[in-house]
Amino acid sequence: MPHTVTVRHNFETAHRIPHLAGKCENLHGHSWWAEVTVTAAELAAGTVVEFGTFKRELRAWIDQHLDHGTMLGPGDPLLPVLRAERCKVFEVEGWPTVENVAALLADVAGDVLTDLVRAPGAYVSRVHLAETHVNAATWEAPTIPAGAVA
Repeated sequence: MPHTVTVRHNFETAHRIPHLAGKCENLHGHSWWAEVTVTAAELAAGTVVEFGTFKRELRAWIDQHLDHGTMLGPGDPLLPVLRAERCKVFEVEGWPTVENVAALLADVAGDVLTDLVRAPGAYVSRVHLAETHVNAATWEAPTIPAGAVA
């Protein structure tokens, strides 16, 4: 039976998705809520990963790169304007849809996890990201890594 732990963090970030018709073409902000789940087949010293360190590292990345900033897609004409004004801007591969940002956070959490003491085979299995109380996306690991949960 696999073991999982989930950490949550919230952040305030603006974005826009100009290639979609509708109100999301406009620059607007959300109070985002991220839930990142790590899974392992076995525990190490009674844990999947130590919560404090994992939370601290993941939250530090989110706060440094996303919180109280703006996420834009590559080639967005607002990129140079906001950078010239010394605004915090993060360029998201593709566009900053909730789906793409969930995948981004999965990559970031995976990078954080590799540098931490953790249970053998522990991996980021799921990221659930809500941009509003009614809109969310979930990223799930496409395959279970070798040596992880079967």
